[in-house]
Amino acid sequence: MSAPENVRTVGGAAEFGVIDPVFVPTALVEVAEDAAARLDLSETGARTVHFSGKVSKSPKTAAIILAGGSGERFGHEGGKQLVEISGRPMLTWSIAAFDAVEDVGEIVVVCPEERIAEYRSCAIDPYPFVTPITMAPAGATRQESAFSGLEYASEEYEYVVLHDGARPLIAPELIAHTINTLKGTLDADGAIVATPSIDTLKVVENGCIVGTPDRRVFWNAQTPQVFRAGVYRRAHASALSEGFVGTDDSSLIERLGGKVLVVEGKRSNIKLTVPEDYAMLNMSLGVQSD
Repeated sequence: MSAPENVRTVGGAAEFGVIDPVFVPTALVEVAEDAAARLDLSETGARTVHFSGKVSKSPKTAAIILAGGSGERFGHEGGKQLVEISGRPMLTWSIAAFDAVEDVGEIVVVCPEERIAEYRSCAIDPYPFVTPITMAPAGATRQESAFSGLEYASEEYEYVVLHDGARPLIAPELIAHTINTLKGTLDADGAIVATPSIDTLKVVENGCIVGTPDRRVFWNAQTPQVFRAGVYRRAHASALSEGFVGTDDSSLIERLGGKVLVVEGKRSNIKLTVPEDYAMLNMSLGVQSD
């Protein structure tokens, strides 16, 4: 979909060709269309993922899918990873996307240790995944869980890509593009998916606005995030030794002066966090929530 000639685009605007939904409301239609294109409605009404598992002869990337959160904010007993969306556990959707990326030679699913068997029997075993899948125990924090996944990933891979299991709308094409972006930039240490901020931002102190920064330089970080495996291991070792806790995986690289690229993602790549998000995911998938 192309923007009208008189439409203002978001800042990296002219450079990145980002359409601002504030000025072009029809741009929001792409969210539903993009998600719906990934689904097929069979005669029985069940939806099936179009993705086909594939692994190249010499894959270079290990994927770590983080599914260790308790889901307290979501308010579902037993967490959110096994909540069904369009007939499949949410975690299954995320795994399927990485299974369809041929450069991913291994998938490590990080989940609560006491629920490893349950996660595998519900979200993995019933589905014909091609990529080898390893289970790893989650830690007390997201960073500890990521490190656990890294420890279980084979050291033969040059790259490692991390993804939130609670982002089920991620597309294999975007995963592959993010990996290839890093591969094609020799002096970069990582690449993350993010979207330009479309909201006006305010700097607030003691309940009062003290500034309105230019939103064009602000992006909303998402996953996947891909890194050179050696650099990522060193970043974790440094953070552990110095007691640093980052807000995402990229921050571990950034604090060491590493170069991390940004790949423009889609606003539809939402993370299931609160009940309202579940309704939005169902809408994106063309399903009415109960």
